[in-house]
Amino acid sequence: MKRWTLLLAGALMLGLLPAGAFATDGYFANGYGTPCKAMAGACVALHLSTLSPAVNPAAMAFVGKRYDIGVEYFNPNRDYSVTGSPSGFPGTFGLASGTVTSDSTGFIVPSLGGNWKAGENGTLGISLYGNGGMNTDYNAATFGTMRTGVDLSQMFIAPTYAIQLGRGQALGVTGILAYQRFKAEGLQAFAAFSNDPTHLTNNGYDSSWGYGARIGYLGEFSHQFSVGASYQTKTKMGKLKKYAGLFAEQGGFDIPASWTAGIAVRPADPLTLTADVEQIFYSKVNSIGNEMMPNLVTARLGDANGAGFCWHDTTTYKFGVEYILSQDWTVRGGYSHGNQPIQSTEVLINILAPGVIKNHAAIGLSHMLAAGKEAHITVVRAFSSSVTGSNVLEAPGQQQIRLKMDQWEYEAGFSFGF
Repeated sequence: MKRWTLLLAGALMLGLLPAGAFATDGYFANGYGTPCKAMAGACVALHLSTLSPAVNPAAMAFVGKRYDIGVEYFNPNRDYSVTGSPSGFPGTFGLASGTVTSDSTGFIVPSLGGNWKAGENGTLGISLYGNGGMNTDYNAATFGTMRTGVDLSQMFIAPTYAIQLGRGQALGVTGILAYQRFKAEGLQAFAAFSNDPTHLTNNGYDSSWGYGARIGYLGEFSHQFSVGASYQTKTKMGKLKKYAGLFAEQGGFDIPASWTAGIAVRPADPLTLTADVEQIFYSKVNSIGNEMMPNLVTARLGDANGAGFCWHDTTTYKFGVEYILSQDWTVRGGYSHGNQPIQSTEVLINILAPGVIKNHAAIGLSHMLAAGKEAHITVVRAFSSSVTGSNVLEAPGQQQIRLKMDQWEYEAGFSFGF
C-alpha cells in the first residue's frame, strides 16, 4: 500500500500543474474520469472510479479501495468571422473583416484519485481534476492592438467522505479546494470603459485559491435500478487583482454552483442504460453572467455591474450505455445535448471565450489486465456549433460576427489497487 500511496502522491503533485483549455458544458467538463467520460458524463447514478466526487461524492462508498489515473489530449478548434467593413462613424467600434483562427489547439489534462476504507461502512478519498475553457490565442489585432486572447485554467483538489447508510444507500460530501490561473492580452481598446486600465490587460498570469463543497446521494434499489443526485455550491474564489479592471467586482471570478441528477437501469445483466440532467448557474457569477450592453456604458469594467460575458445558465441532458462484452472487456458510449450559453447579442465580448458547444458523442473501452488492474480509453467528439450576431458597438446592421467551435478529446486511464 505504501508504494501505491507514494505513487499517487507524486501524481497528485504533477496534477497541480494548471490544465490548458477545457470547454465542453460551457467551461465545465462533460465528464470526469475515463469511464464516465465515455458515457458522455451520464454517470451520477453509477460508481465507476475515484473521480466520481466531481459528479457524485456518494459513489465513493461503493468504489472501495482503488486508484485511478487519466491523461487526456484535448483538441479544441475555435475561430471567429466578421462580415462587413467598419463604418468609421464617430463612437463606433468596428472590427477588421475576415476569419481568424485561434492558435494553441492541443492541451494535456491530467486527472487522478484514490479511495480507502474508513470504518465499517465509510470511505475516505481524494480526487484531482480540472476545468477551463475560456482560452483563445488569436495571432491578430482583434480589437485593434496586437495579439489577442485569454487563458483560464482551474484545478480542484477534492477530499471526500462517503458512507453507506443501509443496503444500497449512500451519502457523500466533498470539500473543494480550487486553484485558478488567468491572463488576458490585446484588450487595450477597452481602457476607456475600465475603472482601472492598468489592471485590464497584458499583466501576465494572475492566480487565486478558493473553496466550496459538493454533497451527493446514491441509492441502488435493486440490481436493475439506481438513482443519484448531487449539488455543488458556488466556489468562492479570491480576486484576480491583476485584472481588477476587467472582471466585475474588482477581479472577482467565482466558480458557479451546479446540480445533477439521474438514473441507471439494467434491463439485462450485460447492459446498463443511464440518463442524467445537469444545470450550471453561470448567470449567478457577475463576471460571467453580467450583460455586455448596456453595462459597458452604464458601469465601468471592474465594477460590480460592469460588463461580463453574459453566459446564460445551461441545462444539459446526458445519455449513456455500458455493455459488458466479457469478463475482461467493457464497452461504453454516450451522447449529451445542452442549451447554448452564449446569445447572439453577446458575440462581441465572447470572441474571447467562444464556448458554443452543444452536442457531444463519446465511446470508450475498458480492459481488465489482471486482478486489480484495468486500462481504459475514451474518445469524445464535440460537434461543430456556431453563434452569429451583430457587432453591438458598430452602426446597426453594419457588421456580423460568427463564433465557431468544435473539439476532440482523447483520454487514456489506468485503474489499480482494487
